[in-house]
Amino acid sequence: METWFVYVLYSEKFGRYYTGMAQNPDRRLKEHNKGKTKSTKAFRPWEIIHKEQLNSRPEARQREKFLKSGVGREYIKGLRSLTGYLPAGRQGAPK
Repeated sequence: METWFVYVLYSEKFGRYYTGMAQNPDRRLKEHNKGKTKSTKAFRPWEIIHKEQLNSRPEARQREKFLKSGVGREYIKGLRSLTGYLPAGRQGAPK
């Protein structure tokens, strides 16, 4: 069984979010911050504000799609409003 993560990045400088999935979200964050991802290059720097561990790629893809939906985006904003700010690496959000 492969472990996958769904992660949410936040650019404080631009007030933007990015949701993605990877097997190694810390390595992926470095790629985003080095400008290797076209869709995030212009909004650097990024930090991980949320990540969830999942048991398979299809499960991670399903969760990523949810977080990118309107309800999922509100869920992420709700997490931020509850805590004021999410520290990097927060895990274990409900499904």
